[in-house]
Amino acid sequence: MTFIPPLSDLSLRAQVAQMVVVRASGYLYDRQIQYPAWEPPQDTLKHWIKDWGVGGVILLGGSAVEVAERCRQLQSWATIPLLLAADIEEGVGQRFSGATQFPPPAALGAIAQRNPQRAVDLARAMGASTAAEALAIGLNWVLAPVVDVNNNPANPVINVRAFGEEPEVVSALATAFIQGAKTYPVLTTAKHFPGHGDTATDSHLQLPVIPHNRDRLQAIEWPPFVAAIQTGVDAVMSAHVHLPALDAEQPATLSPQILTGILRQEMGFRGLIVTDALVMGAIAHSYGTAEAAVKAVAAGADILLMPLDPPAAIEAVVAAVESGRIPYERIQASVARIQAAKARLLPLSLQLDYLQTTPAVEVATAIAQESIKRAGQAWQPVTSGVNCLVVDDALNAGFLNCTCPALTLPPTWGFDQRVVIDQQTPLTMIEGFSRAPTLVQVFCRGNPFRGKAGLSVPAIATLEWLQTHNQLMGLVVYGSPYAYHEIAQQLHPDLPRVFSYGHDPIAQRLALGCLVKGIF
Repeated sequence: MTFIPPLSDLSLRAQVAQMVVVRASGYLYDRQIQYPAWEPPQDTLKHWIKDWGVGGVILLGGSAVEVAERCRQLQSWATIPLLLAADIEEGVGQRFSGATQFPPPAALGAIAQRNPQRAVDLARAMGASTAAEALAIGLNWVLAPVVDVNNNPANPVINVRAFGEEPEVVSALATAFIQGAKTYPVLTTAKHFPGHGDTATDSHLQLPVIPHNRDRLQAIEWPPFVAAIQTGVDAVMSAHVHLPALDAEQPATLSPQILTGILRQEMGFRGLIVTDALVMGAIAHSYGTAEAAVKAVAAGADILLMPLDPPAAIEAVVAAVESGRIPYERIQASVARIQAAKARLLPLSLQLDYLQTTPAVEVATAIAQESIKRAGQAWQPVTSGVNCLVVDDALNAGFLNCTCPALTLPPTWGFDQRVVIDQQTPLTMIEGFSRAPTLVQVFCRGNPFRGKAGLSVPAIATLEWLQTHNQLMGLVVYGSPYAYHEIAQQLHPDLPRVFSYGHDPIAQRLALGCLVKGIF
């Protein structure tokens, strides 16, 4: 790993650049870029790292092997070692194919309702596995765990990313995850402060307003953050939410009262304060690149995550320091914390050779199996039928391919026809289907930019129509327990049905096996 220079050797511009983490594709070639509005071409990315000296990169997309090469490439461009991060709340396989994907954290919360200690043990193992696999491909910053308390079923952006709906459960499981991850030299992140769990608005699209007072926040939203800080979490990510009781004017990401006054001073957090992505609509639509960057730093943020125009963000903060709007000491304090965090990380040569000692797939399988829910009567076999898959977005259903259990297992049970529809498919199309016994598999969860957590009206109408015509033979719901509850209320109580928090091939195989064999 390259040498980390003393703070005194860095110019003001170089110091501010260390506070910026840019977004990049995990794929190696420009033609593979999937989000061109956010992910720069290679020449631009290299310019930001080599010439501007940005402090880190957040990656998305590609295989685990490809990302390992990508991380080597990025570090080779840097004069000062980079923080290489990813949103891997559900394991490295959530973002990078070939690595292990876990069920969403809410699955651990479900296990905790029956066996709290078992859930804690699995959360700790999940944290360790995630950290080990991150290191093995060159990542050194895990942007997890989510410590929000998801107490709003309509929450479209947190939802099953949270460990649960009670602060005690979230605290116990989040701290166990952090403890597991901290057995490896990676950074961990508690998000999203001061709490994003009780909103029905997606901050990727617009700014949510949370009306709670301090007493409510201290009782529900803040205990998991306090627990994470006491456990030694390395970073805390801000939430793009507005809490008028704490700051009448500014959203949390831009609020000195919240980031400095509460998180830094009252809670005593000494690690890195990182903004949520500054390209998100809740901030970008109202403040733009330059002003958002300046306000976030003035509020107490150490790291500016994903400004839309990184050089413009750097120049704006430099100008704010030079004009006296931001004290120079504010920059020095942030960069000192960044340097201290980087000093705790492994050299890249050791990182990429890190041995995987945690049986990640076994842990993921155990969480998926032990969180499955089954109801209804015994399964009735069919000789011919339809396997109907309902997905949020049929064009981006990465969990479905020609070899996945959701497609390959039903034909062995007589469902020899197949149809894949998305949630917006109108009922008029369904009415033309074969009048045959139908197995329905629903893949539904809260996702960023979707703006909705539950099942669509057309999808619910489809299920009701199939039941009315005595075609519905069984149901599997993957993802959201809230969607499952919503669907179950509309269906006959004897209908064989299974709910799984996960939607990956492991979850599909276990859920379908549970439905057909009647095993739980």
